[in-house]
Formats: sequence, structure tokens, C-alpha cells
Amino acid sequence: MIARTWHGRVPAEKADAYHDYLRRTGLADFAATPGNLGAWVFRRTDGDVTHYLLTSLWESWEAIERFAGEDLEREPFVTHFEVLEGPRADAG
Repeated sequence: MIARTWHGRVPAEKADAYHDYLRRTGLADFAATPGNLGAWVFRRTDGDVTHYLLTSLWESWEAIERFAGEDLEREPFVTHFEVLEGPRADAG
């Protein structure tokens, strides 16, 4: 199993609208991609900026490529980790 993380930030007054946007776009795209095992969305407001951290779980590198394309390094703010422990780590 592979965990893919992405960080974004928006002005705090747009935090709820951005969350709605993430649901309609990225999260819907994750769910529609074969091999996606789910995602978490974390949010933290620091003054006038709200940070989002998305962590999606994938069954394989091939599944991520179906979502992101073969050039996985084209997005400089995305990182990937092998999942060694966790609630679903035994799935792959």
C-alpha cells in the first residue's frame, strides 16, 4: 500500500468553500480511480491561513499512475510513502 500526501493552503475565510471544492474535485477523482483505498483530509487554521493535508491510500504505484499519470514527480508538493503500519497496512 502507498500513501500519497498533498499540502495546500488558502485564506482562512475561504476554508469551508475550499473543503467543498476538494470534495467535488480531488476526493471524487480519488474515489473514481481503481486502486484507491480511501483518503483523509486534515485541516488546520493558523491565523489568517488554513492548511489542508490530504492523505490518500493506494493499492499500488500503478494505481497512483492511473490517477496522476506516469510522471509522478511533476507535482512538487506531493510526497509518497510506503505504509508499514496502520489500520489497513495489511491490505497490501
